[in-house]
Amino acid sequence: MSRTDEHTVYVGLGSNLHRPAHQVRQALTALGQLEQTRLNASSQLYASRPQGPQDQPDFVNAVACLSTRLSPEALLSALQNLERQQGKVKNRHWGERVIDLDLLLYSDWLIDTRALTVPHPQIQQRDFVLVPLLELAPELRCPRTGEPYQKMLAKLPEHFLTPS
Repeated sequence: MSRTDEHTVYVGLGSNLHRPAHQVRQALTALGQLEQTRLNASSQLYASRPQGPQDQPDFVNAVACLSTRLSPEALLSALQNLERQQGKVKNRHWGERVIDLDLLLYSDWLIDTRALTVPHPQIQQRDFVLVPLLELAPELRCPRTGEPYQKMLAKLPEHFLTPS
């Protein structure tokens, strides 16, 4: 596959500050306006308790499916730029944030650089990523292992999603 081809990518979104549902919806709109990129679908919004420090508000999470001609590096840069524009400040690991945009999957590519790992290394540990991802693509398999994400979800020992 050429780097100029269109690729299907999945982006995880999360927020727990400043009207989190609004922040996630605003980021979804911005994703659809990225150059050489089209927003194909987005999951519903999910509430989840924090994975890290528990002295912070619950999160709102979603996953977006995009088609893009941007390279993985250019897409990562665009995502980081959207986070900055929306006011992201990282005060602590797994802490509060206005918006978090994670590049989860880039077609079936395996990427391991200092700046980017795809598939995202923690997909299989997070129901707040797997559930909305599988809402969009129930048959999706991990490009690294071939294992269905559905099976990974069933094996999770800890759950973060909360009833809405």
